[in-house]
Amino acid sequence: MKTAPARQMWPLYAAGFTTAFGAHGIAANLGGHSADRVTSLLVLGGLLALYDGAEVLLKPVFGTIADRIGARPVLLGGLVAFAAASALYVVVDSPGLLWVARLGQGAAASAFSPAASALVARLNPSAKHGRVYGSYGFYKSIGYTLGPLLGGVLVWAGGLRLLFGVLTVLGAVVAVWALLAVPRVAPLPRARQTVLDLARRLADPAFLTPTAALAGATAALSVGVGFLPVSGAGAGLGTVATGAAVSVLAACSALVQPRAGRALDAGRLTARTGIGAGLLTAAAGLACATIPGLTGVLLAAALIGVGTGLITPLGFAALASGTPRERLGQTMGAAELGRELGDAGGPLLVAGVATAATLSYGYAVLAVLLAIGPVVGVLLRSGAGGGPRERV
Repeated sequence: MKTAPARQMWPLYAAGFTTAFGAHGIAANLGGHSADRVTSLLVLGGLLALYDGAEVLLKPVFGTIADRIGARPVLLGGLVAFAAASALYVVVDSPGLLWVARLGQGAAASAFSPAASALVARLNPSAKHGRVYGSYGFYKSIGYTLGPLLGGVLVWAGGLRLLFGVLTVLGAVVAVWALLAVPRVAPLPRARQTVLDLARRLADPAFLTPTAALAGATAALSVGVGFLPVSGAGAGLGTVATGAAVSVLAACSALVQPRAGRALDAGRLTARTGIGAGLLTAAAGLACATIPGLTGVLLAAALIGVGTGLITPLGFAALASGTPRERLGQTMGAAELGRELGDAGGPLLVAGVATAATLSYGYAVLAVLLAIGPVVGVLLRSGAGGGPRERV
C-alpha cells in the first residue's frame, strides 16, 4: 500500500484542527461575557459539559458506524452537522439556541473526529502510521493552542456570534475540501461480533495499554492547562507569565509529535519505549509543578508538553497497527472515549486532592499514577527474564 498523497491528508489534518479549535475556542471564552448570557457558574458548567458529554457518549457509536458504512460519509456528515450546529447560534442569538448549538457541535465532532483518525490509518501503510499520526496530532495541538487566543480575539471583536460564525465557515470549508480531496474508502468485510467479542478486544493489552496511556497524557495536559496558571498566580506571577507557560506546554506538545512519529517509522523508537518515556516525562513535569515560582511552572509546562507529545502519535499508531482494519473506526472511537475520560478525570482528581490537602499534593498524586504504568512494565519484563518483545 502506497502512502496517501498530501492533498488527501490535509483535509483530515484540518478536521483534527477543527474539533480542537471548536472545543477550546468556545470553552475558553464562555465565562467572561455576560452579554452572551453566560452569567452563572452553573450555566457555564453545563455548557462546558455538553460538548465533552456528547463526545463521551457518541464517539464509540459513530466509530462503529464508520466501519459499517465507510469513514468518509461519517467524516463529511459530521463536518456538515458541525457547520449547521454552529450556524444555529449565528442565526438566532438566544440562550436556548446556545445550548442546542453547543450540544450539536459536540455530537458532530463525535462523528468526524474518529472517522478522520480511522482514515489516517486506512489511507496509509502501517510503516507510515507514526509520521501521519504525528502530523495529525500536530495540527490538532495547533487548534488547542489557537482556540483560546484567536477565540478570545473574535469574541472581543464581535461576541460569541462571531466566533460561532467563524466555526460555521470553518466546518463548511473543511467539509467541501474533504469531499473534493479525500477518496472513497470502501468498508471492509467484517465478521459478526458479539458483545463478548468486543469486550475481549477492548480488554486486550494491544488496545488497553495505548488507550490508557492516551488517557493519562490527556489528563496531564488538561491539568497543566487548567492548574499551572493557578500555581503561577499563587506564586505572584502575572497573567502574561502564566499564559506564556501554557503556550510553552502546547508548543512543546505540537513540536514533539511529528518527530516522535518519524522516529517510530524509522525504527529509532518503539511504541512501548516511547510511551513509557512519555508517561515518565509527563510525571516529572507534574512533580516540577510542586516547585514554587516561575521555574517550577515553566519546567512543568515543558515536560508535560514533551511527554504528551511523545505519547499521542505513538499511542494512535500502536492502536492502528494492533487493530483489524475493518474495525478501525470502532477502535478509534473507543480510544477517543478513553481520552475524554482522562480529560475530565485528571482535573477532577487533582482538584479533589487539592481540596483535601494542597494543589502540590494533587500534582503529586497524578504524577505517581502516570509513573506506575512504565515502572510496573519494566518490573514485569525483568521478572519474565527478557522474554519476547511485544508491540506495546
